[in-house]
Amino acid sequence: MAVRPFPARLLLARLLFLPLLAGLGLVLGAPATAAGVASVCSGRPAKTVPFATGELRVYKSRAHACAVTVAKKPGKRRAMSVTLQPRGGRVVSDSGSYTKMAGPVTVNALNRCVRATGSIAGKSVSTGWILC
Repeated sequence: MAVRPFPARLLLARLLFLPLLAGLGLVLGAPATAAGVASVCSGRPAKTVPFATGELRVYKSRAHACAVTVAKKPGKRRAMSVTLQPRGGRVVSDSGSYTKMAGPVTVNALNRCVRATGSIAGKSVSTGWILC
């Protein structure tokens, strides 16, 4: 059985088309997803607490903790807030009228427990002391 050579024109078309397609994706932007929203915090996901109107996400890196509150149905503006407090430290918060998420808020949390709260449109959730 003889192997036919791959046509050079087809190879050239693939080599030109794939980078063009990738560049188009960068220009147009990727669609907004819930996973894409959480990428504003560095570190690994440590805890996700769902509630009626959204979810509170807490991330942990070696020395820091980060939190965001993400709406279940983004769109219209509504009151949102997120707070994060290291044990023995001050509360860091972000609140306002947002469409998608509140935060991120970050605190130093090397060898410290933290607690986070999040609220959207009057519904709220709290983690208690975590990451101890």
